[in-house]
Amino acid sequence: MNRPARAFWVHSPGHGELRDVSLREPAEGEVLVRALYSGVSRGTETLVFRGGVPGTQHAAMRAPFQEGDFPGPVKYGYLNVGVVEEGPAALTGRTVFCLYPHQSRYVVPVTAVTVVPDRVPAGRAVLAGTVETAVNALWDAAPLLGDRIAVVGGGMVGCSVAALLARFPGVRLQLVDTDPARAKTADALGVDFAAPADALGDCDLVVHASATEAGLARALQLLAPEGTVVELSWYGDRHVALPLGEAFHSRRLTVRSSQVGTVSPAARPGRSYGDRMALALDLLADPALDALITGESTFEELPDVMPKLASGEIPALCHRIRYAEPSATR
Repeated sequence: MNRPARAFWVHSPGHGELRDVSLREPAEGEVLVRALYSGVSRGTETLVFRGGVPGTQHAAMRAPFQEGDFPGPVKYGYLNVGVVEEGPAALTGRTVFCLYPHQSRYVVPVTAVTVVPDRVPAGRAVLAGTVETAVNALWDAAPLLGDRIAVVGGGMVGCSVAALLARFPGVRLQLVDTDPARAKTADALGVDFAAPADALGDCDLVVHASATEAGLARALQLLAPEGTVVELSWYGDRHVALPLGEAFHSRRLTVRSSQVGTVSPAARPGRSYGDRMALALDLLADPALDALITGESTFEELPDVMPKLASGEIPALCHRIRYAEPSATR
């Protein structure tokens, strides 16, 4: 049986298109998923869209179900929520999350999908991949009861980290960003907000997610002696100067990286990628996280929307893509 689908491809830097796909029949141990929503992570995906992945990172930056190669043509993305149309009886009809690009239908192994809990709306579940990044970051950061913490950078990842840290008892927490509009997001997440110049110092921990040189420098300035910056930003092909002079050594400061490609070694022994994803989806039961979804377009609009997201013409944290109902699907 021919199963038509459509997929979004970056055919060259700065230019995207929808392509027709003919799906094969799912084999044993596979599922056919009809997409309901996908999400555009404005940081990484727009960097891919503009062709900013350096050659040395082409292999490391591959998404699980990516097709093609950087800088293009390439099918890239990793925030997809859909309904299982064919597969094992236990999954058929269930809503699932998959690290799949923007595509209306797709066939993947059963092991590639995670069931979305009933208490989590499908439209919110597109955040699972980003909340998973935040979970891994906090495993790496290991915040303690009563810590003084700042999250510098109120993008999709930074806000996800702040949302999870807001649940820690006894912490002093601020979300720091140059955009005053992020104060509204912070308020929805139950987090204090500050512009960089007004942020509270003497932090035990700063999570940096602004992807800017100025943000990283400010993160170091906010630390107390012996404090740590956990760096979540990915700069692609840009070179970043780090101020390691002045009091960096005398204050015994630490800068460490965190990246979702591996499960943090600080996690409990035996924690798998599946465990981490299941935890992220469970945390999405909190309706406050709806504040991270700042816009929505149809799948057919995506080739026109992506350049606007990349340029900042459409300001966004997570921009959600909505797929047609079955009766309207091509």
